[in-house]
Amino acid sequence: MATLLNSPEMVAKDHYLLTLRMMDNACKPGQFINIKASDGTDPLLRRPFSIFDADGEIVRIVVRVIGKGTELICGMQPGEINVIGPSGNGFTIEKSKHVLLVGGGVGNAPLYYLMKELKEKGNIITYIYCARNKEFIFEKNKYKALADEFIITTDDGSDGVKGFATEVMADKISMKGYDRIYTCGPDPMMEKTVKLADAGTPVEVSVENYFGCGVGLCVGCTVDTVTGYRRACADGPVFDGRIILWDKMPD
Repeated sequence: MATLLNSPEMVAKDHYLLTLRMMDNACKPGQFINIKASDGTDPLLRRPFSIFDADGEIVRIVVRVIGKGTELICGMQPGEINVIGPSGNGFTIEKSKHVLLVGGGVGNAPLYYLMKELKEKGNIITYIYCARNKEFIFEKNKYKALADEFIITTDDGSDGVKGFATEVMADKISMKGYDRIYTCGPDPMMEKTVKLADAGTPVEVSVENYFGCGVGLCVGCTVDTVTGYRRACADGPVFDGRIILWDKMPD
């Protein structure tokens, strides 16, 4: 169980910030929590959300409203809510390196917590934040404050550079090498990120497969890799991007 400390706060179009208190919390960047949307059986399955930020017992997530479950969660009132987690395997935290982070849409959420940890370890951070348009950009100033170089791209050019994150990233990678690359967002964006990276540069991706149980039992979130099937909820959601068979990823 966890406590929702205040009403969900709208931080961008269709995006809400939830602040929770979770006892005995030991979050790591890249992990997620699973929230039950109602007391009944509709919807039946929990909804997983990457951790946007964490500080002691306080955990924050960003929820994008896309259906009944997320709509119910974003309409919750302060008080006790049914939460499982934190769960899953997170990102590798480098120390005193030069790293690139590429986020797309709500996939930017787990990269903020990651960026905080990387900054504390003395890394130089380039961040590319991609969104459909300026209405979908959340917590822009927080990202900008942590990054040594911060670039926004929007599909329509309403904020920052017009175009896709991968177009800007291609220029960045060609100009300078990075010790590690992290990415989360739409599969085509992450696949392109992996392909653009130098062969010797580690690339970690956080996949956003649909989760069933969220604890590895139902095998509903499997990822096809060069070493066989892996469960996104238990073996991930963070993977080495080079082992994923991207043409087998669900649409």
